[in-house]
Amino acid sequence: MSRALLMVVALAAVHGLTGVDATMVATCMAAANSDRRVNYNFCVSELNKHRDSPGADTPGLAKVAANVGVNSAGGAVNDIEALLAAKQPPPDARTSAALRLCEQLYYDMELAFAGAYDEINALNYTAGKQMAADADSLVRRCTGGFAEAGLVPPEPVARRSAYAVQIAIVCTAITNLIISP
Repeated sequence: MSRALLMVVALAAVHGLTGVDATMVATCMAAANSDRRVNYNFCVSELNKHRDSPGADTPGLAKVAANVGVNSAGGAVNDIEALLAAKQPPPDARTSAALRLCEQLYYDMELAFAGAYDEINALNYTAGKQMAADADSLVRRCTGGFAEAGLVPPEPVARRSAYAVQIAIVCTAITNLIISP
């Protein structure tokens, strides 16, 4: 075990991740190894930004990922509200409908990530994993709404959607590590 930890710390140093907690690096590596959709660099970078990451164990990091998801979904709602309120140029009817759908889905995503956090905190890891997976599904419905309308999502929505998919995948994969070590 100590050799594995030493290797993880060495990998972190090689990748320039000084000041990054070894448990987080090891957890992100394990998540990426267990789920090919996990972007290891995204996992380390984003979890490292959160104040609760240093010293957190795997369940703690799953909660961090869920909390990051809540905050990201809330930011997306703010971005969408700003797009809907834009005066120059105002969104057309199809764009407005797709934005309103996304706004509702991102509200629901906030609740899904918050639920994932609460379930993980209550040691109900299977339910937490499912709620994180639900958040992933919600963001995909948002981008699908634009596609169905024959539209490309505006830049803030596209950026937030890509981020939300990744953090939902990270949260799901880390929670899965707890369930199936």
